[in-house]
Amino acid sequence: MRFGILGPLEVRTDDGTPVDPGGPRPRALLTLLLLDAGRTVSAQRLVDGLYGTRPPAGAANALQSQISRLRRRLAPHTAIEATPAGYRLVTAPDTVDAHRFEELTARGRAVAADPRQAAALFAQALALWRGPALADLPEARAEAARLEELRLFAAQDRIEAELALGGGPGLVPELRALLAAHPLSERLYGQLMRALRADGRPAEALTVYEQARRTLADELGADPSPELAALHLELLQGAEPRRPRLPVQLTRFVGREPELARIGVLLTAHRLVTLTGPGGAGKTRLAIEAAAATTRPAIETSPAETRPAIQTGAAPDRSPAACFVELAPLADGGRVAYAVLAALGTRDGFRSPATDVTDRLLAALEDRELLLVLDNCEHLVEDAARLASLLLSTCPGVRILATSRESLGVTGEVLVPVPPLPREPAVRLFLDRARAVRADFDGHARVADICAALDGLPLAIELAAARLRTLTPDELADRLGDRFRLLSRGDRSKAPRHRTLRAVVEWSWDLLDEEERELARRLTVFSGGATLEAVEAVCGLPYPEDVLASLVEKSFLEVSEGRYRMLETIRAFASECAPDLADAHAAWFLRLAERAEPHLRGAGQLTWLARLAAERADLDAALRHLVRHDPAGALRLMGPLSWFWRLRGVHGERVATARELLAAVGQEPPPGLEEEYVLCVINALSGAGEEPDLIARVDDVLMAYRAPLRLPYVLVLWAVAAGPRPSTDTQARTLAGDSPWANALLDVGFGFRAQFAGRPREAEECFTRALRGYRATGDRWGMANCLDPLGMYAHARGETGRALELLDEGLAHVRELAAPEETADLLRSRATVLLHRGDTAGAVGHFEEALALARGAGLPDKVAAARRGLGDAARLSGDTAGARVHYEDALRQCAANWFSVGETVRALIGLGRTAAADGHAEEAVDWFRQAADLAGEGPGGLELADAAEALASVAGAPERAAELLGAAAALRGAGNAVDPDVVRTERDTRAHLSVRGYDEAFDRGRALRAAAVSER
Repeated sequence: MRFGILGPLEVRTDDGTPVDPGGPRPRALLTLLLLDAGRTVSAQRLVDGLYGTRPPAGAANALQSQISRLRRRLAPHTAIEATPAGYRLVTAPDTVDAHRFEELTARGRAVAADPRQAAALFAQALALWRGPALADLPEARAEAARLEELRLFAAQDRIEAELALGGGPGLVPELRALLAAHPLSERLYGQLMRALRADGRPAEALTVYEQARRTLADELGADPSPELAALHLELLQGAEPRRPRLPVQLTRFVGREPELARIGVLLTAHRLVTLTGPGGAGKTRLAIEAAAATTRPAIETSPAETRPAIQTGAAPDRSPAACFVELAPLADGGRVAYAVLAALGTRDGFRSPATDVTDRLLAALEDRELLLVLDNCEHLVEDAARLASLLLSTCPGVRILATSRESLGVTGEVLVPVPPLPREPAVRLFLDRARAVRADFDGHARVADICAALDGLPLAIELAAARLRTLTPDELADRLGDRFRLLSRGDRSKAPRHRTLRAVVEWSWDLLDEEERELARRLTVFSGGATLEAVEAVCGLPYPEDVLASLVEKSFLEVSEGRYRMLETIRAFASECAPDLADAHAAWFLRLAERAEPHLRGAGQLTWLARLAAERADLDAALRHLVRHDPAGALRLMGPLSWFWRLRGVHGERVATARELLAAVGQEPPPGLEEEYVLCVINALSGAGEEPDLIARVDDVLMAYRAPLRLPYVLVLWAVAAGPRPSTDTQARTLAGDSPWANALLDVGFGFRAQFAGRPREAEECFTRALRGYRATGDRWGMANCLDPLGMYAHARGETGRALELLDEGLAHVRELAAPEETADLLRSRATVLLHRGDTAGAVGHFEEALALARGAGLPDKVAAARRGLGDAARLSGDTAGARVHYEDALRQCAANWFSVGETVRALIGLGRTAAADGHAEEAVDWFRQAADLAGEGPGGLELADAAEALASVAGAPERAAELLGAAAALRGAGNAVDPDVVRTERDTRAHLSVRGYDEAFDRGRALRAAAVSER
């Protein structure tokens, strides 16, 4: 079948026969499915698309009916499949005109270098439109607007291609019509000006520019872009170009605001400022911009005059002039003075012998105010330094702004490092240069990654952006592994060493001596930088300090806080002929990890966590190498790293590596590496709940293990991965041995088990005992995991101040550790306390912070918990619509594992309480019953207690409500005097019963416990 949604919905069989999908509702439903043709669309998204943000009661059942009717109308030509996540229209995307449109426009942009082919593709794409997009789906305004915007871009791209083919006269009416609909589009103004010029109507083209200028000023308060202004200048006749003293730049200057401001300040106080940095960092452009900002244009001379057009002396207002001297083409240091004279416009004449060049230069500058820009001094650094020193000591009005990959080493010199661009300006630069080759480019998710992979080097970014003429952003990003081949086509007007990325790096490489090159080659084995200790151990060169310092001075390395780092671009170049040091590298980082392991569970954990975090890239590289070449060594490395990953919230990233290692090791652990093998299996668990063979494998190994654990965090990682195992208590004590840390961990486990079983006093005793143990070891993670439940027990007793004190201490510990998961947990606990005492704004702030941390760490169950908390806050504030959104999102986030049952139950209860608040009692009961059914499958009684309290709020008969409250108290092991929902239910129930009647019903519920809930 063929489907059309770029206009009124159209459905035709393959032979062109029209098919009637039905009335407005099925037409809207089919449009929704077509937007994701061939992919599953969730039921909730379909309901939202059909009914908006306030669907009627029973919308889910209505959706099923609509799906059934639509199936019958489309049969037998195509089908609608029901999936666990929603519904899927069984058709290929290219059967839908909207998807075909996007495919054709993408192909058109990919062949933009061939305007004839591009114009045909864009015309074919635009011909698919029959009217406004998604006309049968009024709720999809945002998607319709997106498609209409793409339609405009495609029209502009087609016009661009036709202009390139010599079109013009026939395009003018179309362009005027488009401008009437889009009066703020500078691209359309420019295209209309070019079309008019091609039609021999330059005067009208100038009028269009004035129209654009007025419209932009009136509507946006902005001037025309440099591109539009440049086109305007092309149309003007008879203008005499002015000759600047600094090279005219053809692109906008992006970023470098801090460096530019600093240079301006330094040049007012110092006479020699040198910009240093790696090749391609943009030193030359920055120097030109700084010189332009610091000086004013000197007085120009008329063309009839015989003096040089560039006046280098000071203007009458004494504003200094600037003179740009390019040293890169020079191979002989003796020619530096000649280069300066040539830039000044001074000619040798027939009588000037070469030997007096320096004297003539000094005479020319002796009484002048001048900023001299000496560009690219690195290959002639000694000669440039000598001349700079002489000029500064002889010519008091001269200041020098130099660029070099190393300092000149002259007394009084001030250095301004020019590092790679940070993320945000790097992305801005890429977007600016990309739009120069693809005017419709509006960004892409991988742009930031491309800039990071290119080290933020402006030259590399500009070369990469230029490749968007023929590559998509994804193709560009995927090819950066071979960056020197990819970025091999640059500006032909530039000096050869600035045309390609390889040429830039080779220029720097040729300036190193052989000892520096050898160490640079060896340093490429490090992925994330290295300490001096690591360099000595891995690189095998004695006393590398001086060579490292030299590489830093020549901008080949960066050094910060004792770590030496090589830009990835330089690393890629140097590694082409580097020796194989991977074994030595892996051995060093294995020793480092084993040395760090015991400190991660004690008072020194902050120092060692920071150390491992700094070495994370190299630890990962060492692990990958060992997995492939030494599986036993890889197990030894993964063992100590497992706890580091857990504390820093990155353990989920290691599933693929752990599975590869597990396959290499086999079914049985190597002798002596049982604990490491268990940790590898735990890291290999995906959390999908469908890996019983792996779980059984760990159980077998641990139950057979008799020695106390060397890596006691095996216990907690296994408990989290596999769930509570009461039957393994005896073995757990054997594995803990006499380790204070491990025994404190056991107390935490016993505390949670008692809590789930409704024994709060016993649980609090276990957590208190564990806290003492962790305080003795100095482990912040352990203390925080005790302070969280202890704070909530204080809250349950009504001791709000004490609860906040305990939670704040826990938060201080986990924030020191930068542990995202535990921080999110404690923030949610604190938010709950604040919400229960009426501080909704404070609670929302905590829930939102917890949500951000959970998202960043990739923890869907924690995301669900934070969303559910936001739902509670919204509901208790009266925003039931917002609450429903949060609860439904929480349900979607809940993963299929044992510890997400509780969050799923609480989200279902939240939806029920929201329905009750909106007056939908039957719907509320249905949600609560679902929650109770699921809670009965959970690991403990707390969720069932929550469900019982919720059912009590809609029980109808007060005696039944009291029984359910009693059952909840029995399951919890205590009453619930802090939750405002439960407090309100109890108050309302007591209002309808005598004291004796309430107490008797409550006691009946306590005796029945779970049965009282299941009977409902």
